[in-house]
Amino acid sequence: MQLQSAMGRMRVLGVAVAIIGLVGVLGGAFGYTKIMEGQKALQGFSDAQNVTLSYNDEGKLTDRGTTEGADAIKALLVEDWKWPVVAGELDPKDRVVNTGTEYMYQMATVAYHVLHGEQLVTLTEAATFDGDGDGAIAVDAPSYTPETLPQGEEYLAILKSDANFAPGTYTVPVAERYWTAFNRTHPLDGKAREGAWTGTVHGLFAELGVGATTAAALQLGQALAFIAIAFGTLFIITGLGLVWVTGAKKVEAEAAA
Repeated sequence: MQLQSAMGRMRVLGVAVAIIGLVGVLGGAFGYTKIMEGQKALQGFSDAQNVTLSYNDEGKLTDRGTTEGADAIKALLVEDWKWPVVAGELDPKDRVVNTGTEYMYQMATVAYHVLHGEQLVTLTEAATFDGDGDGAIAVDAPSYTPETLPQGEEYLAILKSDANFAPGTYTVPVAERYWTAFNRTHPLDGKAREGAWTGTVHGLFAELGVGATTAAALQLGQALAFIAIAFGTLFIITGLGLVWVTGAKKVEAEAAA
């Protein structure tokens, strides 16, 4: 009697485990359908914008016609931004930007050209800059014209010292600087920042970042749905196994009796 009672409880447990597994499978399947809907919506959004990447005849990424430009952009993406590029998401047969890697590559493309660009800044009248912050312009402070303004690292060096600027149109290098690296109080650098990092650039960053995040979230959701289905299937097999074993034991016990 005790054995039969124990087997009865095991059978009930098996049924409960199988039901839990069924719930897991159904939940995972429901989640997967919603993920597919999300991926379809993301694809539709990408198709509507028709933003594509450029590849050459060999299937290699290009930027402004060269693979060297694309390599420099990927270096920015991988080495500076530490983004885990998935090579399979860069498909020359599907050039529409619709995967996490493609969204981030497009963002890096925008950033790369801003970082390596120049800005024209026009001063309608002479200007001075108190670089050392002492409230006065040094008597021996250098004077610059559009023709004598230093470039590259030399330009960055003069941002920390007093200076005089004649009227005219200056070519100001971005020098691989992001928004926060500019000196907004400088008569040239402040205007150059506004010209380089415009609202359009920040808007593109936001939109592409949302796309990359959405794509990553959908991949994570897909993985969780598969895990739920896998564990649910395991629970169903375990539960049915318990029912089968206890049924077999019951038959053996009755035969022995």
